[in-house]
Amino acid sequence: MGSKGKGGSKRFQPGVGGMMKQIQQLQAQMAKVQEELAEETVTASVGGGAVTVVMNGQQEVCAVTIDPEAVDPEEVEMLQDLIMAAVNEAMRKSQGLAQERMSPLTGALGIPGLL
Repeated sequence: MGSKGKGGSKRFQPGVGGMMKQIQQLQAQMAKVQEELAEETVTASVGGGAVTVVMNGQQEVCAVTIDPEAVDPEEVEMLQDLIMAAVNEAMRKSQGLAQERMSPLTGALGIPGLL
């Protein structure tokens, strides 16, 4: 009986070592994708181009452009709504980009909705 227990643990450990190596490789790949996402951008424009937001793949706003014609002191609330809409749309696009880039890695873990 004792030899079966030892034999079983010897067979198990190489599998664990191999799994740990795969996890480390996956972590390195995920870190690389995160770095790449910081360099990729998405653009969202609303109000016929009145407000444009550029966001990177890590959901950081990189630029906000407002058409001077959209700046009307009488319509501040509308401009605020446009900015909010543009940021929200850029966020959706950025999250989609991140999910697209990460899905091959998260799928390897068997976790399709990790992000």
